[in-house]
Amino acid sequence: MMKISVFAKVSGISIKTLRYYDELGLLRPAHVDEQSGYRYYSEEQLLTVKRIAAYKEQGFTLEQLKAFFDEDIGTDVVKNKLADKMTELRHAMQTLQLQLDEVNSRMARLEPSEAGDPAGFIRIREVPSQLTASIRDQVPRSQLCLLLDEITKYASSYGEEEAGQLTILWHDPGSKNADIADVEVAIPITRDIPVNGRVRVDYLPMLQSAASLVHRCDPYGYSCPVAPELKAWISSQGLVQSDREPIREIYLTSDKDIYGKKRPAELLIPLQGNAL
Repeated sequence: MMKISVFAKVSGISIKTLRYYDELGLLRPAHVDEQSGYRYYSEEQLLTVKRIAAYKEQGFTLEQLKAFFDEDIGTDVVKNKLADKMTELRHAMQTLQLQLDEVNSRMARLEPSEAGDPAGFIRIREVPSQLTASIRDQVPRSQLCLLLDEITKYASSYGEEEAGQLTILWHDPGSKNADIADVEVAIPITRDIPVNGRVRVDYLPMLQSAASLVHRCDPYGYSCPVAPELKAWISSQGLVQSDREPIREIYLTSDKDIYGKKRPAELLIPLQGNAL
């Protein structure tokens, strides 16, 4: 017989774990001294420790493996329990594979963003037309994120994958300091999807030329802090902002691909004429 401290050392199991096994009925002491309360284990009980360890290596929880220590357990019961564990492990493997695929996909999405325009670089570019689903509303600026979430969920409900880009169209550039904004949020889609009284499906018009500034913005903010900088650059170049198209702000990554405190975005201010 060995005291619990000796048995713990020999078995490699902590005293705390041995006491827990005792509470579960997995490994009760061979003898408990009535006067001192000392617990004693027999040498043969090392086999039980090894059996528990083997089942745990196969993914069984302590509650699951208790059945294997029943004296009258039959072969059919053992087979059924092993089959249940195999099914459970297969499901776990599928879940892990999905998680691995998503991490690989996230890694791949990082590469084009790293190769894109550096933050702070201003240029003039053409913006092609794009089929989108959009919502336009007059809301407090603090509710911009609610509109973005609404249009994203709507597109997703019709089988569209989460877009890597979201576009915000500011239809009231003259009142940027006002609390209520006339704003439109648009998400690119791959096909026509149903519309309703709130969601519109159409092509965002092409911009022949627009001043572009790639920057990193606060994803929790609801205004673009670099707009004055880009407007000043337009003026310094002798260019004129168009009043026919709203200012656009494009989030260059999806919500789930934001890292750190800021997300990459592109501010687009349409220009009069063709400045390219």
